Amino acid sequence: MDNKPMYQEAHASFVELTASLIDQIRKFAPEISTLEPKKCVFRIYRDVRFSKDKSPYKTNFGTSMKPGGRKSPYGGYYIHIHPTESFVAGGIYHPESLNLSKIRQEIDYNPQVINKLISNKKFKDAFQEVKGDKLKRPPKGYDESHPDIELLKHKDFIVYSGLTVKEVLSNDFIKSAVGKFKLMKPFNDYFNTAIQD
Repeated sequence: MDNKPMYQEAHASFVELTASLIDQIRKFAPEISTLEPKKCVFRIYRDVRFSKDKSPYKTNFGTSMKPGGRKSPYGGYYIHIHPTESFVAGGIYHPESLNLSKIRQEIDYNPQVINKLISNKKFKDAFQEVKGDKLKRPPKGYDESHPDIELLKHKDFIVYSGLTVKEVLSNDFIKSAVGKFKLMKPFNDYFNTAIQD
C-alpha cells in the first residue's frame, strides 16, 4: 500500500484524539476510564462479504468508547471522521434480541424517563430525534395504540449530530464533541441500565 506511511501517521493522530476524548468523557462517565484508546478505534478494512462495493478500505476513521470496550453490548460514545461526512453519535446500535426485548420492556414500564430526555430542548437542538432502523409493524406483544409505539418499533436507539469540516479542524473540537457526549450520557444510561437488569 503506497499510502501506508500516510495512513499510519493519520491513525496515530486519531488514536491520540481518542485518548483525549476518553480523558474528558471519563469525568462524567467513569465507566469508560479503563478503555485503551487503540482498541476503541475501528480497523481500516471493510467487511465486503455482503456488500456490492468491494473496496477493501474505509475512507473514514471511527472510534467507539463504551463500557466494556468497542464490542460490548452497551451504549456509548462514537465519533466518525470523514472528509465530507463527520459526526458524533451515541446510544445502542443493533442490540441482540434479548437486550432489545429488555429495552422495549423498559420503555413500556418506564417511559417517562426516556420521553423527558428526548424532549428536552438542549437534547432536541443537538440531536433532533432518536434514529436508527425501525419495524414497520408493532413488535410482538405491543399494540399499535401503545402511546410509545414509535419508540418501541426501533431496532436501534441512536442519536447523532453532524460536524462540519470547520468544526472538526477547530481548536475547540474536543470541547464541542465532549459537550455533545455529555448530553448523551443520560440517554446511554437509560438503555444500559435496562440491559443490565
